[in-house]
Formats: sequence, C-alpha cells, structure tokens
Amino acid sequence: MTDAPTLPPPCALPGTPLAAARAGIDACVHCGFCLQSCPTYHALEDENDSPRGRIYLMRAVLEGTLAPDDEDVNVHIDRCLGCRACETACPSGVPYGHLLEATRATLAERRPAPLVARLILAVFARPWLLRPALALSRVFRATGLPALLSRLPGAIGGAMAMLASTTRVRLPRARQDRATTVTAPRPAAGSRGTASMLEGCVMDGLLGHMNAATARVLEVNGWAMTEAPGQRCCGALHAHAGDLDTARRLARLNIAAFERAGDGPIAVNAAGCGAIMKEYAHLLADDPAWSGRAKTLSDRVRDITELLVEAGPVPGAPLPVTVTYDAPCHLVHAQRITAAPLQVLAAVPELRLVPLMDSDMCCGAAGIYNLIEPETAERVLAPKLAHIADTRAELVTTGNPGCLMQIGAGLRRAGSSVRTVHPVELLDASYHAR
Repeated sequence: MTDAPTLPPPCALPGTPLAAARAGIDACVHCGFCLQSCPTYHALEDENDSPRGRIYLMRAVLEGTLAPDDEDVNVHIDRCLGCRACETACPSGVPYGHLLEATRATLAERRPAPLVARLILAVFARPWLLRPALALSRVFRATGLPALLSRLPGAIGGAMAMLASTTRVRLPRARQDRATTVTAPRPAAGSRGTASMLEGCVMDGLLGHMNAATARVLEVNGWAMTEAPGQRCCGALHAHAGDLDTARRLARLNIAAFERAGDGPIAVNAAGCGAIMKEYAHLLADDPAWSGRAKTLSDRVRDITELLVEAGPVPGAPLPVTVTYDAPCHLVHAQRITAAPLQVLAAVPELRLVPLMDSDMCCGAAGIYNLIEPETAERVLAPKLAHIADTRAELVTTGNPGCLMQIGAGLRRAGSSVRTVHPVELLDASYHAR
C-alpha cells in the first residue's frame, strides 16, 4: 500500500499576482541566510521585517490563514525596501523582488496605497504633470531655500535636503598629462557603434548635468549617440509599489520608443531604471504581443559602467580626489554588477578610492520609500553615514538618483561637507583636461 500523494495547501486568492508567484514562495526553505543581509531586520529587529518573515506572511495570505487587509501584514510588507539584498544571500534562488511586487499588487486590490504614494506615482506616469513639477522643483532649488529648509526636523526637512542634494557638485580640475594623452588616444567617433540613452525622470528633470556627462563620456569612448523620442518613466516605481498595470503600460511605451531608435545598446545611468528595464520580459511575460519584444529590449540594456567597461574605458587625465563608492542595491543585487563601477573609477588617474564598509547595504532611498516611510529610512541610513565619515572621503560616488539624493540629504543634515556624485561625472571631469 502506497501513501497518498501530498496535496498542496489550498489557495485562498486564485487568479491574483500572488497566486501566480507561488513557486517562488515554495522555493524558500526558511534557512535564515537572508536575515543578516536585510536592512529593515537590522534596523527594526523584528522577524516579520525580514525576508523570511515576510515570506511567511505571503504564504499565510495566499493560504487564507491571514486576510489580505490584515493591518500587520500590510505594515510589514510596506516596510520592505525592496533592495533585494536577500536574493544575493539566498542559496535557494528565491526571486524575492518578484514576490514582493506580486504581494503588493494583490494587497493593493483590497487596500490602496497611501495617498502620498498614489499622487507621486500618478505624476510620474503622466509627462504633462511630471515635467512642470520637476521644472518648478528646479526653480525652487535655484532660490537656495531647500538648502536652508533642510535643517528643519522631520519629513519636510528631509525632502528639502534631498532636493538640495541634486545641485551640481564642483569637482577638482583635472591636470593635463601628456603621457596619458599619448598612450590612451580616443577612439574614432562612432567606432564602437550607435547607442541610445534612457533620459529618466529625476535624472533628466533634476540631475541633467549627469545625463550630459554620460553622453560626453560615451562619445569620448567611441559611441555615437542617437535619441529615442517618446520614451517615458521606466515603470520601476510603479512595479515596486504593486501598480503592475501602469508599469506594463510604461514598459510598452519604452519598448516602442527604443525600437525606433535602432538596435544598439541602451545606456542607463540609474541602477533602479536599468534593473526594471532588464526585467521587462518578466513584467510582460503573459502578453503574447509584447513578451518577445520585451526580451529583445531587455537584452539591449546596459548600465553605463557596464557599457563603458565592455570596450574600455579610455583613461582620463589625473584627478586628485579621495572618494568612496556606495553600491546601489539594484545594481549589485538585481543586476549583479559589482566590478564595472570600480573599473570606471580606476580609469581616473590619481583618484584615491577608499573602501566603504557595508557598501552593498541599502541607504534607505528605495524609490519613494524615504518619502512614505521616512523614520525607517533614516534608521537604515544612519550606519551608512557613520561608515562614510570613517572613510574621510571628500566625495561619495554612486550610480542611482535615489541613492545620490538620500545619502546627499543625510550628509547635509548631519552637517558634513561630503557630497554625492555619479561615477561618470568623475570620468567626465578627468576628460576635460584632455
């Protein structure tokens, strides 16, 4: 006599995104390797605020032992940064980022996101709202008031500090070096091929100088740049918040825009944007008309440091400055890119790179998380600020706008003179003397 086969537990939420993600939940063996990699577990010391704890909650909701509108379930899921550090640590390959998005999408059907989150997401999905909002932000920044108001306590002071941190940082002037110029000539214009660039939302609206530096650096390294008109927000903020329908709509618009731009690589200088664009194939997997196009588009996406390292980069002139590098979560954990940013920095002679302890731990930005959960975001940021102070670096360099603003805001509010810059800004500055 043989034992009866073990049947899977019943599903209380058939047809939901969470039900579709059940295989990922079942892959978790609850070993606990993820605990020490989780910023909210460190900050809040609650098992429910760890990846393992949240997966327990996801399973309970899916099987009906907890209701989707349960207050505690929503609190602990909302507190997750979505940094995906647990994925790097997980020996079982649990796709936690996809599980989180599916869970939030399922919970949102029964309990909408906070009003502030819905307003922000609505603005980013509509260019006719986003462009004037960012233009007004630039005007307000130019008054100098955000820098003054950043001293205010609470969320308002934090938001002002983030806006103030988008001001362009004056870098040291690179020194002319004839030997470098002779041994490392520039490749011919367009010799590497043609590339397009994701302009981004915050990158284009508040950090345009970084986009300009990105284009210049690519041209120095032999890429001919072509525009991709019609591109929109990448959809990362919406996907992370569980608004998968809007994320898919934005993905389709971007796929069409970059198809019109040719078939060359797509350079992305924002780690969060690059991560979601590389996952368009997953996002649109159930859409027969777009899944193949999404896969083709995703294969073309390159982080700017990744693209530069594939063919160089061309060394610059000496730039005597001490910097420390903070690894954006969606670069190191989602895209698994670790060496390329360091190789880009190594192309700048006389740049002194000081290691940053726990550089791969989240800073607390996480898209709009620092605006929705400011207290937890500050607790997550605090140890990073202490580690930055220990390096005695002049600059912190990182490749994501949210990280640039979150760390920059924290440094300002702590009274530090250290500022944040993108790695391509340093390489671009070193090219100015050539």
